[in-house]
Amino acid sequence: MLWIKAFHIVFVASWFAGLFYLPRIFVNLAMVEAGSLAEEERLLLMARKLMRFTTLLMVPAVVLGLVLWLYYGIGLTGPGNGWMHAKFTLVLLVMGYHHVCGKLLRQFEAHANQRSHVWFRWFNEMPVVLLILIVILVVVKPF
Repeated sequence: MLWIKAFHIVFVASWFAGLFYLPRIFVNLAMVEAGSLAEEERLLLMARKLMRFTTLLMVPAVVLGLVLWLYYGIGLTGPGNGWMHAKFTLVLLVMGYHHVCGKLLRQFEAHANQRSHVWFRWFNEMPVVLLILIVILVVVKPF
């Protein structure tokens, strides 16, 4: 079980690293001057590669988390396991955020972005908040 936990943590940390950086690329894409095609293409290439890599990291993070939850019964049932259900809800939100990143990337690729770099700066803070809440739930187990 400890090996599964260790790899779960590694993949979660790696997945979040991608979720921290991808919106920063969106900030830069939103700031590209009209006519700067080379810069835009370079940033789009970076975003595509990071999105693909981040998605590949998400899969084992989620699968290993489900193995810990379902196979080893961590936080599955019983009193004092409300933290796990809250964590599961937050993980679903992170997965939704990941999905939204993919949608935003497709909008940039289609030259259909309607949001400012300031909006993306705020959007970039969401995975930080979610990670803080998840870590608190896992470590403190407040309920």
